[in-house]
Amino acid sequence: MDTGDLFCNLADGRRICYRSHGPDGGETLILVVGLGLQLTYWPQPLIDGLVAAGLRVITLDNRDSGQSFFTETVPPSTLQQLLRRPTPGYDLGHMANDVVGLMDALSIASAHVMGMSMGGMIAQTLSARHAKRVKSLTSVFSTTGSLKVGQPAFKAILQLIRRPPRNQQEAVRDYVDFLRVVGSSLAWNESRHRRYAEQAWERGGGLRNNVGTGRQIGAIINSGDRTAELGRVRCPTLVIHGERDLMVATNGGYATAAAISGARLVILPGMGHDFPPELVGVLISLIVGHVRSSQGAAG
Repeated sequence: MDTGDLFCNLADGRRICYRSHGPDGGETLILVVGLGLQLTYWPQPLIDGLVAAGLRVITLDNRDSGQSFFTETVPPSTLQQLLRRPTPGYDLGHMANDVVGLMDALSIASAHVMGMSMGGMIAQTLSARHAKRVKSLTSVFSTTGSLKVGQPAFKAILQLIRRPPRNQQEAVRDYVDFLRVVGSSLAWNESRHRRYAEQAWERGGGLRNNVGTGRQIGAIINSGDRTAELGRVRCPTLVIHGERDLMVATNGGYATAAAISGARLVILPGMGHDFPPELVGVLISLIVGHVRSSQGAAG
């Protein structure tokens, strides 16, 4: 079955918002979304295709986004972000623990995990630190945390350091402008991007979105270079990256695959830092194939 927003309480009482798609008894795939994004970001055709393949798909809002709990952490300033200075607060490990807490609440002993961008970093950390909970890892246009790889292009940085939006109209404008820079070189669908941004502004609490995204940036900075830790990942791993990604440079995908023993790397031509409808079928085939081969390996 497909659900609307559902909520579970973590062990500390804080609340995570999630949705469940597909049969409750199906093999579970957890999708972890990226920086500042909400569970509504995932393309419905992608979810539908995964469910049609027999998977139960769980999506969630990370902490400090959407309908999940917001922290009191002071986000790093723009200067601290540019200088990559650690600040008091949480890191990617805490965000990975949130996913484990959701799994505990839903009585999911282990699952396949896929994350995109920052969500890929969370999924990587989850796989490295909670090996028994992860059957397979799919890391999509993500990176290792090393400053030598995966860095955004200058024009993407200019988009990131713009004054935070003060209202829904500015939020939609900024999101569309950002996708014009970092999105895929395939067919442009501005209306699709506008619909997501309009809905996300309201669902995430308006101005609260801005400070939440800043806190998540702080978590990435606080986690530093995770290359060595990725060497601890033992589950079957698929790394997918776009050949024209200007937000997380493609060498971040190469570095991720190199850091994880036995990882398979797929570079998709024309793909940027988003999920264009033209590639949804390819992505479904890759993800489902990876999940099924992982089940075979486990067997």
